[in-house]
Amino acid sequence: MGTPEFAVTILDKIIEVGHQVVGVVTTPDKPAGRGQHLHFSDVKQYALAHELPILQPEKMKDEQFIQELAAWDADVFVVVAFRMLPKVVYTIPPKGTFNVHASLLPQYRGAAPIQWAIINGEQKSGVTTFFLDEHTDTGAIIRQTEVEIADTDTGGILHDKLMLAGAQIAIDTLSDIEHGTLNLKEQPQSENLKPAPKIFKEDMHINWNDTAENIYNKIRGLSPYPTAFGLIGFNDGKQERNLFMKIYECHITDIKSKEKPGTITIKDDKRLTICTQNFEIAIENLQLEGKKRMNTEDFLKGFRKDNYTDFLI
Repeated sequence: MGTPEFAVTILDKIIEVGHQVVGVVTTPDKPAGRGQHLHFSDVKQYALAHELPILQPEKMKDEQFIQELAAWDADVFVVVAFRMLPKVVYTIPPKGTFNVHASLLPQYRGAAPIQWAIINGEQKSGVTTFFLDEHTDTGAIIRQTEVEIADTDTGGILHDKLMLAGAQIAIDTLSDIEHGTLNLKEQPQSENLKPAPKIFKEDMHINWNDTAENIYNKIRGLSPYPTAFGLIGFNDGKQERNLFMKIYECHITDIKSKEKPGTITIKDDKRLTICTQNFEIAIENLQLEGKKRMNTEDFLKGFRKDNYTDFLI
């Protein structure tokens, strides 16, 4: 059961090592893009290519879906980046339902553990497999594996690291279940838990009054998706409005900020820096609303700065 690329890699590994996948459950097709054509999830695309049976329930408690799911007679369900399952679903297989989660539980329970780990400046993350229970990401831990986070890792880089680690831990977990060698550990109770809730637009908006380090971590944690942004004022004499400026890559300079946070400085038409609470940040790769993503030097070649404010909000 899964949706994105992260889940595909794990599904592929399960098949590669010889387990029989009796079926795939993924999200319903959704209209996307300008033409609003139906978009298949990554998992569905893989399942179609490998001729695997597919179920796409609108509601997880739908009786027909539950009957069809039970008819597959699976020994175990593997859940990767999917949705909350009701008890009537996760208790179907005799050997249980386990989830592959991209954090070292109990830390970073929730929908966006990869992004929040980097945003919070963590130096390590990992993958956990655990049996589902009635709460979110709280079940008994089966296995865990640590993964280092480099100072330059983006959300995309960490995603790929954890995806590979997740594929290995998933097949190791299946082996434990198959051979009866499970060594379950209850998740430790702690008051100092860091959550990983779904990321909304307000989480992506950069607060330039923050420190350069915190802003840097937010930018790399949200790169390449869903992407941190600031707003820049635009006025060409015909219209006046704020435009989104997405920022994908940057680095912290050793230049102390002397202007108010958010102030833009363009140097030699090749460098663009932004003031923060303490140090200036140099932007390396960005995308202005209505334009393509590009590196800073190429962006500045076509940037008519007289039409824009010299600060971001």
